[in-house]
Amino acid sequence: MTTLLVIIVLILLSVALWQLTKIFDLTQVGESVDDSQVANHNDNNIQGYLMFGFLAFIYIITIYCVVYFGNLPLLDHSASEHGVLIDGLMWTTLILIFVVQTITQALLHYFAFKYRGHKPGMKALYYADNDKLEFVWSAIPAVVLAGLILYGLYAWTNIMYIDESDKDMMVIEVYGKQFQWEARYAGEDNVLGKANVRYIEGINTMGVDVADPNAQDDITTMELHIPKGKKVLFKFRSQDVLHSAYFPHFRAQMNVVPGMVTQFAFTPIHTTAEMREMPFMVEKVANINKIRAKNSAKAIEKGESALDPYAFDYFIACNKICGASHYNMQMKVVVDTPEDFRRWMQQQSTLMSKINEQKANAAEEGLNQPAKTSNDEIVGEQQATASAPGATESAASTSSTSTK
Repeated sequence: MTTLLVIIVLILLSVALWQLTKIFDLTQVGESVDDSQVANHNDNNIQGYLMFGFLAFIYIITIYCVVYFGNLPLLDHSASEHGVLIDGLMWTTLILIFVVQTITQALLHYFAFKYRGHKPGMKALYYADNDKLEFVWSAIPAVVLAGLILYGLYAWTNIMYIDESDKDMMVIEVYGKQFQWEARYAGEDNVLGKANVRYIEGINTMGVDVADPNAQDDITTMELHIPKGKKVLFKFRSQDVLHSAYFPHFRAQMNVVPGMVTQFAFTPIHTTAEMREMPFMVEKVANINKIRAKNSAKAIEKGESALDPYAFDYFIACNKICGASHYNMQMKVVVDTPEDFRRWMQQQSTLMSKINEQKANAAEEGLNQPAKTSNDEIVGEQQATASAPGATESAASTSSTSTK
């Protein structure tokens, strides 16, 4: 609502200024005014200096953004091995863009000032072409872009190459659905069982084929744990619409497409505990909690609940707008030491054990229900009959027959 009011005020202010300009023009009637709509030398001179002013504004706002927002990007703090390549490519691109933008904007505004037409009789030099100049400004961007593309292809090849014959690589499935993520571990055989949406039933929410031998040791969880230093192959499936599994701290993202399996692999290099202790993260968390404390105070004044303090955790987010609760589609990711990960895995139950336990509980509940005796059934039938029309005569007849 506040934003809408600000926009309305700005619009009304613009209309008021426009009207004041019209009023000023009317007050100049009868005076010698240049209304030819053609820029004179004084206009050109003013425009030239304004160009320098705008150039200064560009540089000042750029420096301000770098200083004020420079701590927000996750660059140089990747939690995966391949993230170093991603960050290197990003930094190279940003530096090149910054240098090129600085030089080209300076030249553009300098020439706009130099040839602003402030001298009477001064004319611009026109020539149709200049082969040397054309070669220079075509060759330099071509070489720079070729270098960026080759660097990008090198990074892409190294990141996307997956040797599925590597027995040391862990296999985990990440399953997306509106609006939730689930994880399935391949178990001791490191092979995921077959799955299909047609098999979704009860606690089998990922549609695992329970008849598949490879599915017998699969483990399903609502929280993703991965061990530090071990390469993990993620296989992604979607139950309903297009999702995108985004691991921002691991520099990984993969579209999750209905009807097909996509995959991505990376090796985590920092545990959750290690990342929490890094100086930049300690500062970031403290800043977030400072903001939360202010918002909590405001919430308490309104009679609302206070916000809980923030603690850093890795997460998977959905990076495709997949519906009304898309913003809430997150899954906690925990990077453990290998020892902690083994202990956590030992505490998890396989999907088959959960299904068998559910069946046993259902069967036990069925056996514990008291069975009806024949007398109970007779009384129930008599009560039902007595409530029907003409039941009095039928009941009397039945009573007399029973007595005989």
